Amino acid sequence: MQIQVLKSKIHRVKVTGADLNYIGSITIDENLLEASNIIEGEKVSIVNINNGERFETYAIKGQRNSGEITLNGPAARKVQKDDIIIIISYATLEFEEAKTFKPWIIFPNENDNSLT
Repeated sequence: MQIQVLKSKIHRVKVTGADLNYIGSITIDENLLEASNIIEGEKVSIVNINNGERFETYAIKGQRNSGEITLNGPAARKVQKDDIIIIISYATLEFEEAKTFKPWIIFPNENDNSLT
């Protein structure tokens, strides 16, 4: 049996932009991607703390050390600049493997999305 488990979580980051005219996705500072073990193109779930919206998109790499968290395309309608969101990805694992799996969870600074 396989189950889905939390793989990666970027807990509470500030939205820096929303670009309705972009094709789609969420742009995430490369430092945050690496620290959370999320790769470009990976499906992510977004939870908006400010308005309760929950939706899915895919990650694209933003400029390193920029603190960028930009929702693109239709997802831009579900956030406002300065909203606080949680970014989550999941993995499908065999049941026994899932029991010992340890996810990558990071807690950036909410003010500037830095890791320090």
